[in-house]
Amino acid sequence: MNEQIENVRHELDEETLFVVSQLFKALGDPTRIRILNLLCCEEYAVNDIAESLNLSQSTVSHQLRFLKNLRLVKFRREGTTMYYSSDDEHVMNLLHQAIDHAKH
Repeated sequence: MNEQIENVRHELDEETLFVVSQLFKALGDPTRIRILNLLCCEEYAVNDIAESLNLSQSTVSHQLRFLKNLRLVKFRREGTTMYYSSDDEHVMNLLHQAIDHAKH
């Protein structure tokens, strides 16, 4: 086995395991995948996300809170409107690789 791979495999501490498992948990939900995919190239207000994906505003807000806590999305406030966009290029690349893989 490649020595570098072997070293990486043994270096997984509890914090790393938790972060990776939370990432896969985030990507394990179809609604969160749809939201992340929408936010990949542009920011959207919560209402616009809900309308674009045909979801309730409360569902979108709940999922965005989950994604924000994992720092996968970021937000800015303009008046009373919250605008969200992706905040982790690595995760977006992983998501799009998974989507491309699923389409093969």
